[in-house]
Amino acid sequence: MRFWDSSALVPLLVSEAASRGATRAYERDPDIIAWWATDIECASALARLERDDALDGAAMSDALRRLDLLAAAWQEIQPGATVRRVAMRLLRVHPLRAADALQVAAAVVASENEPSTLPLVTLDERLAQAAEREGFAVTRPVDA
Repeated sequence: MRFWDSSALVPLLVSEAASRGATRAYERDPDIIAWWATDIECASALARLERDDALDGAAMSDALRRLDLLAAAWQEIQPGATVRRVAMRLLRVHPLRAADALQVAAAVVASENEPSTLPLVTLDERLAQAAEREGFAVTRPVDA
């Protein structure tokens, strides 16, 4: 089981440079933990691709269907006081945006405050650096 950032999930939904590595990482361990807004972040990334004409309507529909299938199977970390408290701490010690801090905080909660026990998958370098400093073993799918 691994915690997946939305940046690493999008290449599972559409063909990108990191798709091969993300697919290999997923095939090795298809048990995903994600934070409660991951599907929204993925939909946002897909909508951006559609607006930029990198996805047509049919490809967008296919990607959203794949997202629904993934989301139905993953374990989701809900927002709560602990996630908020950890995110506030992370914002003070790492150069993260609010959503990234919430995401790393959700991973901390998912790991039961033992980051070394839960690998984290991301393509976001700033998030990866903060996660590594917190003690997570980070997988970058391009290296997978």
